[in-house]
Amino acid sequence: MLYTRLSRLLDDIATARLGSGAGALMRRLARVDLLILDDRMMSELTATQRRDLMEIVDDRHDRGSIILASQIPLSSWHRAIGDSTYSEAILDRIVHAAYRVELQGDSLRKPARGGTARGGTAPSGSAINPLPTSGKQP
Repeated sequence: MLYTRLSRLLDDIATARLGSGAGALMRRLARVDLLILDDRMMSELTATQRRDLMEIVDDRHDRGSIILASQIPLSSWHRAIGDSTYSEAILDRIVHAAYRVELQGDSLRKPARGGTARGGTAPSGSAINPLPTSGKQP
């Protein structure tokens, strides 16, 4: 299992590319059983980042699991990826067998009365739903 923020992973790949370690890093990512990418696309991806994300997703397609954690709505994923061809290709590989966990309620980081953050369980009203498998928007 590997947990990382997407922005940090894309920076690590860019740094590895400056040397000659990008290929080794991509092979390592492909072998991880579970890849957890947090804060997915909080800002629009660059062309290089789109290609790297496509390569990561394509290498893992039907071979390893990916968990994407995001605060942006599904309707904005295409825009956040930034290129319709890459958006379609990336999301096609992600959504066909995906489940969406949508949390509702207060943030778990928000301090509760008494000054400490809540923890342990998902907010009430949370739901796990399969992502739709057709249409342009997931």
